[in-house]
Amino acid sequence: MDHGTDSTSHQSFVADSRIRVARDHLADGREILYFDDAGTAMHHDRKPDGRELPARPPTAELRQDPLTGEWITIAAARQNRVMLPPAHLDPLAPQTPENPSEIPDNYDVAVFENRSPAFGPDSGSSGDAVPIDISVGRAVTSVGRCEVVCFSPEHEGSYAMLGETRARTVIEAWAQRTHELTQLPGVQQVFPFENRGEAIGVTLHHPHGQIYAYPYVTPRTQRLQAAIAGYGTNLMADILDAERSGPRVIMSGEHWTAFVPYAARWPVEVHMLPHRDVPDLAHTTLAERDELAVLHPRLLRALDALYETPTPYISAWHQAPASGADGIRVMLQVTSPRRGADKMKFLAGSEAAMGAWVGDLVPENAATNVREALAVADAQWAATTQIPPTT
Repeated sequence: MDHGTDSTSHQSFVADSRIRVARDHLADGREILYFDDAGTAMHHDRKPDGRELPARPPTAELRQDPLTGEWITIAAARQNRVMLPPAHLDPLAPQTPENPSEIPDNYDVAVFENRSPAFGPDSGSSGDAVPIDISVGRAVTSVGRCEVVCFSPEHEGSYAMLGETRARTVIEAWAQRTHELTQLPGVQQVFPFENRGEAIGVTLHHPHGQIYAYPYVTPRTQRLQAAIAGYGTNLMADILDAERSGPRVIMSGEHWTAFVPYAARWPVEVHMLPHRDVPDLAHTTLAERDELAVLHPRLLRALDALYETPTPYISAWHQAPASGADGIRVMLQVTSPRRGADKMKFLAGSEAAMGAWVGDLVPENAATNVREALAVADAQWAATTQIPPTT
């Protein structure tokens, strides 16, 4: 497989020369990038955005909760975002005369700045660190960036059903955007994720995900940093070593292993870790991305095969922050509140108020369920594509 290196990149980012990237701007100044599949038939030049759009909303406000030190984004403009529109008004489909959508032309994968972001559009400066001490009534500007990642021009579908080539293009987009967003002044951490299913709270059926570039290190990552400080920088390596020889492994390749964690919170929870210390997707090798384009969709197809209807989930890429990254390894975490064919886990008093979780399923049994579903999903996929899984 012939790959190329982006000579303008740094921090170990390697771009795949098979996947072409084109840049443009929408009518209100937001950036849009097109990522073209390897061997695509797409034209390099894209149509301009001819819409007349209002000015972008002002950058949201961050308010500190003095009881926890956590930062809450107050982003009132998000109240106006589109809610489950009909297919002919899909805002993520390519524009037509009848549908003045967000994407001016046809595409394979498209990434653009969110019209109603929780962070940004102001990016601040490298000296604008969010305070870490506690103060009552403290507020700062919610700098950063929020982007939408469209996996396909089709109105319906899912990441799991894209096929290996398109999944690989999405992974390249995540890696490239992680690399570039990390360079923005004021950005402390980059988070690519996908919400799927109305039970999760999605407002668009179109297959897509998002990327948040935060101006602070998120609470989850702060807790991980504290755990590493207490255990040592080999914590995540030791977790992977323990899991690879245990009963909770779902699948494993040359570069990645997926498993149900020992202390799973959610009825469905799977983690996937790389076999080497790599802080984020931007630092993965092209071979690691190629394998991920096989394993990640397989995992999501397995979750869909657990029951007769598709499983709602959050597919989250936990990545190391810009600083304090020692010992942190990039990790995929896929979770679902679905605890049965017609049952959902809701965060009740103990979890929602106190953060004290109660697991509904034994993790070892949950792993068995996912492995059995994986076998079913692999057989269905092989029958549909007539190509057996390669890993």
